[in-house]
Amino acid sequence: MAEKSTIQWISWILLLVGGINWGLVGTLQWNLVSAIFGSIPWLERILYILVGLSALYAIYEMAKK
Repeated sequence: MAEKSTIQWISWILLLVGGINWGLVGTLQWNLVSAIFGSIPWLERILYILVGLSALYAIYEMAKK
């Protein structure tokens, strides 16, 4: 199995953060990202954008194989 690049690791971590956050929102109606970064709305928004970009990158990587 090939080594993962830095961008792949970052993407994987962001996808985990997004998945855990959505799991918490769905089960407990508690937004972890908002709880951590709620006082800094622009940072919260950037994190959501990065999670979305990570998902698009994961789709790209899977389609490439």
